[in-house]
Amino acid sequence: MDEIIEHSKFGARKEDKQVVVITGSSGLIGSSLIQRLSKNYRVVGLDRVGPPYPPLQAECVNFDITDEKAINAAMERIRYGYGNKIASVIHLAAYYDFGEKDNPKYHEINVKGTKKFLQQLQDFDVEQFLFSSSNLIYKPTEPGVKINEDCPVEANWGYPESKVLTEDLIKKNNDDINAVFLRIAGIYTDDGHSIPITQQIKRIYEKELLSHFYSGDVDHGDVFVHLEDVVDAIEKAVDNRKEIPNETALNIGEPTSPTYQEIQDAVGNLLHGKDWETYEVPKSLAKAGAWARDLVSDPFIKPWMIDRAGTHYELDIWRAKDCLGWEPKHRVMDTLPKMIEDLKADPEAWYKKNNLD
Repeated sequence: MDEIIEHSKFGARKEDKQVVVITGSSGLIGSSLIQRLSKNYRVVGLDRVGPPYPPLQAECVNFDITDEKAINAAMERIRYGYGNKIASVIHLAAYYDFGEKDNPKYHEINVKGTKKFLQQLQDFDVEQFLFSSSNLIYKPTEPGVKINEDCPVEANWGYPESKVLTEDLIKKNNDDINAVFLRIAGIYTDDGHSIPITQQIKRIYEKELLSHFYSGDVDHGDVFVHLEDVVDAIEKAVDNRKEIPNETALNIGEPTSPTYQEIQDAVGNLLHGKDWETYEVPKSLAKAGAWARDLVSDPFIKPWMIDRAGTHYELDIWRAKDCLGWEPKHRVMDTLPKMIEDLKADPEAWYKKNNLD
């Protein structure tokens, strides 16, 4: 006779684990975060209808952050299945597009969507609202001058501008929920997954003529951070949520920023056994060339990007060390050999996983 299995009458509420809600749960950060946090928390992933889906360690609840009714339905599902108390809401959902300088979706999704979502959360007992912001909100600096969390902002295109506006609206529209702003650098993984880096590698791998020219200062560079270090930082922020003061901003990035030329030479040597000769060109000439290419194809480098070429970011991460006990374990220059190794082993697969087809 078959054994009769008795199902729990209490569902997830019977567990002692506290609840964490993650928006954008099927994305690069969200998927990795679910796998990490599910060991100690009950995780609910909020995401758009349809694939990709978050990992199975989290319940997937579909919602549309631009639709108040859809947000309300999702939160009612969470209330029914998990109760009214939420340890942390990790807000990763956002619109981002390298193809356009400005897009109405930046405001519709990133700003207005967050406001609608935050309004729904006021009916819950939420200990922490963690917002994934960006280092791109800051005014660029010069080599050797680090940016701390109190430095001026200078958002001059749609994406960072939406992050600045969203940080402000969270401060103005949030009642009784401790907010944390993680200003995250450009994320990469062992496989790549950084659009600027993988595009730079692609140009050198294919020996494109364009790979030898740059419209900015080659001795300037961006700040990066490995995905695993980002997940570490978020986990520490959730674990230490009761000790972090409300509206704390934290820089999450590596303490050193490689220059454009350093990455060029590293990739050139790894792929072709030599430094990669790179020449600075006037912005006016570069912009004209980008405009002409944009007429006949869909290149990665758009005319509006020329003005941003050569901007420099270096982050002071002291506050993250002090508040979270966090500092990155990876360095992008140490990871480049792994990226190139994977590219050489299977170029087609590497191109596909980095959306370079």
